[in-house]
Amino acid sequence: MSTDPLQPLDDPDHPVLTMSQAAELLGVQAAFLRSLDNSGVLHPHRSPGGHRRYSRHQLEVAARMRGLLDDGHLLSSAQLIVGLQDELADARDERDTARDERDAARRKLRDSTGG
Repeated sequence: MSTDPLQPLDDPDHPVLTMSQAAELLGVQAAFLRSLDNSGVLHPHRSPGGHRRYSRHQLEVAARMRGLLDDGHLLSSAQLIVGLQDELADARDERDTARDERDAARRKLRDSTGG
């Protein structure tokens, strides 16, 4: 069974982009990405040579941070906002999953009782 060598590119957490590529895609300076790394906002993968490698997910976080910073937020508040937004999205996903499980259990119960 052969595996597709390009499959990792579909993984949003696969670190594939160099710092210069990531900066170019985001329209920022490399120093901006370094500052996000130094502040703990991003944790880019390091190549064997020590070079930073960024994933699509990390670029999404960096873009969100850039938008908040452009809106006048301090780095610390932008980091808090992104964290809270992520927590809210996770909570909504959990709620939706629980709702789906509840609805499936109700259907199963209704079907088993003939109601």
